[in-house]
Amino acid sequence: MMGKGWVRVAPLPELIGAATALAPGTCGELVQGIADGADFLVTCPINQFSRATVTLRAGDASGHTVRGLDHLPKTQQAVTIALDELTAPLGTDHLSAEVSIANPIPPGKGMGSSSADITAAIGALGNAAGHPFPPESIARIALSVEPTDGVMFPGITLFDHRRGSVVEPLGPPPAMEIIVIDPGGVVDTLEFNRIDRTQQWQEIADRTAEALALVRDGIRRGDANLVGRGATISALAGHPPASAQWVARAAAFATEHSAAGINVAHSGTVVGILLDAQQRRSKPIYRQAQQTFPDAETVAHYRIISGGVRESAA
Repeated sequence: MMGKGWVRVAPLPELIGAATALAPGTCGELVQGIADGADFLVTCPINQFSRATVTLRAGDASGHTVRGLDHLPKTQQAVTIALDELTAPLGTDHLSAEVSIANPIPPGKGMGSSSADITAAIGALGNAAGHPFPPESIARIALSVEPTDGVMFPGITLFDHRRGSVVEPLGPPPAMEIIVIDPGGVVDTLEFNRIDRTQQWQEIADRTAEALALVRDGIRRGDANLVGRGATISALAGHPPASAQWVARAAAFATEHSAAGINVAHSGTVVGILLDAQQRRSKPIYRQAQQTFPDAETVAHYRIISGGVRESAA
């Protein structure tokens, strides 16, 4: 018997597991365009991460439930799809996922904020379930929601960000750092990607092929300057018109300071200045960039890293 003042509390559904995962953002792309009829980009992951924590329980109602993502509907949709894929291995279609995300990556800049959220959330969900999702599965789920960057793949990756028809691991990046210049403003990347830009990319196909060959060779050789040369060709050929002034200024700055090159968010606002980390000149060049671009919304300094989901302590 319960005494006065006692309230019966229903027990929590059975805990399956909990996990935390990180996924990197990007500074635009090293190369973007069309090759062999397929859209592609070459990832440029940086050491800024979305962090997702998932607590997974056996649900107490029919179907799956996702909590904590009402403010991130695309991520919520992706997690719901991922829960469906866990039905068979877990033997139940009653799953409840509580998800929290901490993400300092600004949206609408071409820095892969949404891709990082989705990748981290699905990565954490799979780990919580004891059935980790491979990068190919994360990419497929993400693409069912929206075009996505390839940050779920380890290393630097050539990836068809619209259909997932091409995935080519290029290898780990050379030792490189990047100064990220954000002029301000935002781009609706989902709306941007709804527009067919095939003709635009075809017009610069020769320069894109040259850029890709240099980046491939640079990654294979571990040569930051080759990567920078290729990225610069792609940036100058395919940057958004709104970024033209900033691309020109960044290119002039890179030449003046003997940087490896520049890159851009082809569907965003940011411009990157690529640096060979082995030269150990990044900090003074970063300080000079802060003085040279006082009209930028932000000027930040990161490392270029390998992509992929990282496990993390909760």
